[in-house]
Amino acid sequence: MVNSFFLRFSLAVIMATHAVPSFISMDVLDFGRNYLSGQGFGSFGIPAAILVKLIHLLSVPLLIWNKNLKYISVLNILVLVMGIIMIHADEGWYVVGGGRNGIEYNFLLIFCFLSFVFPKGLYKF
Repeated sequence: MVNSFFLRFSLAVIMATHAVPSFISMDVLDFGRNYLSGQGFGSFGIPAAILVKLIHLLSVPLLIWNKNLKYISVLNILVLVMGIIMIHADEGWYVVGGGRNGIEYNFLLIFCFLSFVFPKGLYKF
């Protein structure tokens, strides 16, 4: 079954590790101020960075509880696609090995979340 606990749990762990350390260290503010503001977000850089991390954080309990998976998946897919466009595409495919900081990790996460958006596949949505 697509909504297996193992897939949801692994995604919850990944989303938690993307969000929690950023809020503890407050690196989320640096990302918003130093990167997003310079990429055209201007004064919305910090709020945008916080929103991204809040989406990740909100995903954790929803994935564990198997609630609102389509909505949270679409939000995470948007974040991950923007991450590819803004950061990872210039680095190539590989995260490690053949390169560094590429798109392969985001690609995998996008398709994991797509399995919740289209739980019966594309032929029966």
